[in-house]
Amino acid sequence: MITRDWTFLSNHGHVLVCLADEPGTRLRDVAERVGITERSVQHIVRDLEDAGYVVTARVGRRNRYKVVRSGRFRHPLEGGLRVGKFTDLVLGKGTDSDAELT
Repeated sequence: MITRDWTFLSNHGHVLVCLADEPGTRLRDVAERVGITERSVQHIVRDLEDAGYVVTARVGRRNRYKVVRSGRFRHPLEGGLRVGKFTDLVLGKGTDSDAELT
């Protein structure tokens, strides 16, 4: 039996990908997709904003989230990787010509 109790991405990574995929999504929907509480998503979005990866804008009664695609990851192993290339890869929006992720 295969156990699937871990993933390669952290909850921060999952939330970032969700916001890149659907900028107008509700945090409640992100929480459901990621499998964590809405409150956890709120904290993660705040972390992502504070780090400069996400910009939140109020549009009417809803928030719209913009992922800063030109940002680079903080860890030295991924430091050369741009956020936009990463989210494109995870969301299947890349092409074979996008093999280089910098």
